[in-house]
Amino acid sequence: MPRPRTTLLATAVALTAVVAAPAPAVSAAVPAPGAYYVQSATTGLNAADNGGAVEQHRPKGDEDHQRWKLRASGSSYVLESVDTAGSCLGRSGDRARTLACTSADAAWDITELGSDRYRLKVPGAERYLTVGAKPAGSNHPAQLTVGASSGLAAWYLTPVAPTTRPMPPADRRTLDQVTFLTSHNAYANGVDGGFAPPFVNLVPNQSRGVDRQLSDGVRGFMLDIHQTSDGAILCHNSCTLVSRPVALWVDIQRMVDFLKRNPDQVITVFLEDYVDPGVLRGELARVNGLSDVLHRPDLTGVRTNGWPKMADLIAADDRLLIFTDHSRSADQAAGLTRDTFGVMYQKEWTVENHWSMGGGIGASDWSCYSRWYDADTNIPLTRTESGFKPLFVMNHFRDAGITSTATTDNTKLADRARRFCQPAARRKPNFLAVDHYDLGNPAAAVAELNTYVYP
Repeated sequence: MPRPRTTLLATAVALTAVVAAPAPAVSAAVPAPGAYYVQSATTGLNAADNGGAVEQHRPKGDEDHQRWKLRASGSSYVLESVDTAGSCLGRSGDRARTLACTSADAAWDITELGSDRYRLKVPGAERYLTVGAKPAGSNHPAQLTVGASSGLAAWYLTPVAPTTRPMPPADRRTLDQVTFLTSHNAYANGVDGGFAPPFVNLVPNQSRGVDRQLSDGVRGFMLDIHQTSDGAILCHNSCTLVSRPVALWVDIQRMVDFLKRNPDQVITVFLEDYVDPGVLRGELARVNGLSDVLHRPDLTGVRTNGWPKMADLIAADDRLLIFTDHSRSADQAAGLTRDTFGVMYQKEWTVENHWSMGGGIGASDWSCYSRWYDADTNIPLTRTESGFKPLFVMNHFRDAGITSTATTDNTKLADRARRFCQPAARRKPNFLAVDHYDLGNPAAAVAELNTYVYP
């Protein structure tokens, strides 16, 4: 006997639903399976396994249990430790812990927040992997927690081995795609003049003068300036007892003159700045031709449009950038901001890792974390704004510029940039700052970085 038409239709629909129903889908918004750093979008620090506790630690490549293998697990995901098979990033109560990957407490739902950030959610509950709130006068706590949704519950999944792209041709590459050899304390060279009291003069950071540095290919210069009755003077810590000190305008004039002789070159200056804004303005006014070559990113739309092409900077003759580490708020209180005469505030335009890898000899700390992450400030190396990515200054030197140590450290520059600092900042270093740039061939690291673009 024929079945009623409605019954046949219902059966067909049901069978179609069974046939068409897919297995739980892996969201296209979630990165592909692979090894990642789980990196706080707030602090830039990485989730690390510390004896079962999951804490945020300074990025340290493959040396601190910070790498996690992302893979689907049913309709959710797990993050398995690269170093300990079967151990996954999970939770116990409100604390992040490592536990067996088969545990229900190791599963996460992962959703994209935009700007390459993600949220790791407990399946079936409104609870998220998060960073603890920052107590007054201190950093965010190390222990990662599981709690309510907030801005602290945002994470980057940074590839351990990212896929890079070849460097664009010279006429298409932008300033933020290029890496420059940079001399730390470029003035402290024992050639151009005195830079410190006699004893400190025995351990210079460089062994060649600024003119020679320019001819050798140095294109970034870190300079300390202090205020004296003579203006802005290049000194280390103090100008007291310094014989034959060099004025800032003298070295800037050297750079401007070099640019005029070499119209296809670009130079950047970083000032560790202890002078009043009026004194600095007067010092720079002594430099002949400075205004002809000074680049003003604040006036040329960089913050909304991104960094210009190198070819455009060269064509416009905007080939000298000057940054200061001085405080904008302090200058506002003084009634004169430095950017009104072309000196940019570095914290607004760059990110920079901590300035030292340790003492001149002995133990090293090669972790790569923001110089401006402490109880008072929080500018992670990963900071990015809409339409604008700050330049990355990578420091690679110690407390003292001992030549034997600098030689060894400089041979390891490319390795540290690739394994530690590049993933820590989620971008390629733009300035590799070293002591004794002429030892250990750091120029080779610069050349290597200039063969590719970070994704």
